[in-house]
Amino acid sequence: MHSIIHETMKKIVILSLFIISAAAFYSCISNKGIWDDNIHLSIKSADFNAAGDSVIIKTEGISWWLSDISADTANYYDFRGLDLLADKYSIQRDDILVERRDKNTLFVKADANPLNSKRIITVWLEAGDYFDSVTITQNSK
Repeated sequence: MHSIIHETMKKIVILSLFIISAAAFYSCISNKGIWDDNIHLSIKSADFNAAGDSVIIKTEGISWWLSDISADTANYYDFRGLDLLADKYSIQRDDILVERRDKNTLFVKADANPLNSKRIITVWLEAGDYFDSVTITQNSK
């Protein structure tokens, strides 16, 4: 009996965390936060060729950090062990590389698109209560 209650409580906690995370993510998408743009991305979209490509994005702001990477249905937001406020770091998820090369430079590289359809890659950045993103559309193979 105790085991059933424990498992039920565990499922409720996990579901609650998922709902809270989804609501926070929707809030980021829907209103970009309360603050004015303090990241100032040089570009907010890019087109990649099917064989693989990369882009360098410059920022005017320096106090931003990476909050999420999505590639179609996959979402990557667990960057434990990585100092997201550091001037330099690299994140490799599957065939996508995202690097903060210095305080004002973001680099995104994708290997060949394995899909028979266009792939959408979104890199989300945050600075305080301001959220912004770079959306990359990669042609199909």
